[in-house]
Amino acid sequence: MGIREVAKRAKVSIATVSRAMNNPATVDPQTMERVRRAVAELNYIPDSHARSLVSGRSRTLGLIVSDITNPFFPELVKGFEDVALRHGYEILIGSTNYESSRMAQCVRRMLERKVEGVAIMTSEMDQHLIDQLIQRNIPSVFLDVGTVKPFISNIQVDYASGIRDAVNHLLELGHRRIGFISGPQDLKSARIRRRAFLKCLEDTGALEEKDLVTESDHTIDGGLEAMTRLIELAEAPTAVLASNDLTAIGAMRAARRRGLKVPEDVSIIGFDDIHFAAFTEPPLTTVALSRWELAENAFRALMKHIEPQDSDSARRGGKYTIKPVLVVRQSTAQPALQRSARRGA
Repeated sequence: MGIREVAKRAKVSIATVSRAMNNPATVDPQTMERVRRAVAELNYIPDSHARSLVSGRSRTLGLIVSDITNPFFPELVKGFEDVALRHGYEILIGSTNYESSRMAQCVRRMLERKVEGVAIMTSEMDQHLIDQLIQRNIPSVFLDVGTVKPFISNIQVDYASGIRDAVNHLLELGHRRIGFISGPQDLKSARIRRRAFLKCLEDTGALEEKDLVTESDHTIDGGLEAMTRLIELAEAPTAVLASNDLTAIGAMRAARRRGLKVPEDVSIIGFDDIHFAAFTEPPLTTVALSRWELAENAFRALMKHIEPQDSDSARRGGKYTIKPVLVVRQSTAQPALQRSARRGA
């Protein structure tokens, strides 16, 4: 079954079928639907390799993430794939596991597959790899760590505003002894969140003690260990803000193991708002970082270069900003002493 039969069934020209396959955004929606229906009815499978040889384009985008086992990243992958497929692109996925050597392997594999653009949604960075992408004029978009230049765009997350909203929420509830579990300090995003937390304490006059800030590795087990350290302090915090949701889930487990109730004995806040966050017990208060918004911005940044409106915008990089939003659920409440005082009054 070939493209001629598809064109005949859809009552369009072969050229229209070709455009529908290679650049669906240029085809009228009703016509596009007829072509899709004909393709499905005839079970037509185009030869993508032949198409790329003829057109000189692979219509493939690369997506590199840090840790495919962290629910945040599969949700990001799904969002990016959804928007890419809507525009007729396929994606090639790589996961670095926070290792620079694996980052190099991912980039090399994508260069070999002749991807048309790469979205690097991870905090690891290797300048040599970036130089390879720039030398080949391959459009790239980075998360937090990129410097805007020709063919290079950057998505900047306003972590500070999310952390500030979380800290203010705890302060409004009456907490003054607030702990923080940071991510690995070799990650830029983790350093930004830690600095933002300390700045909030400084600006608000809340209690600031070095012992109340500890480091984890963005995993559930790491969160459990870090929270255990905070609980064992001579004067434990009444609330804890975690650098991501997996860490917060681990912190909740540590509290339960020590016989503490969340939020009655200790309030806990996460960061990211992964799907599981709404189904913990109690449901986790967290700072939501939209994976769909990240995916849309990453794809839009690449398309600005790949399918430019004019020759100038084809080279010019861009900067995109995403602002997280606090989602209040049931893992935060007033400190126990404050609730007792209110009952006594």
